[in-house]
Amino acid sequence: MTTLTQKCQVTIPKQFRAAFGLKPGDEVEFGMGKGQITIQKKAKSIPFEKWRGCLGNFDTDKLMEELGR
Repeated sequence: MTTLTQKCQVTIPKQFRAAFGLKPGDEVEFGMGKGQITIQKKAKSIPFEKWRGCLGNFDTDKLMEELGR
């Protein structure tokens, strides 16, 4: 059992942090339904995802042809 602080914060018990690999700085997401609150570790994004499309669009067949010279 845990109690809300005056700032409405809670401590996630050690056994849950260990079981789910939660570390300081990790992001979590909250949900609700059927009278319950859920919490889950937010999936980390792929670091290169933000660069997707920066080099423009390529025709894969054309690129493969050029590489096969």
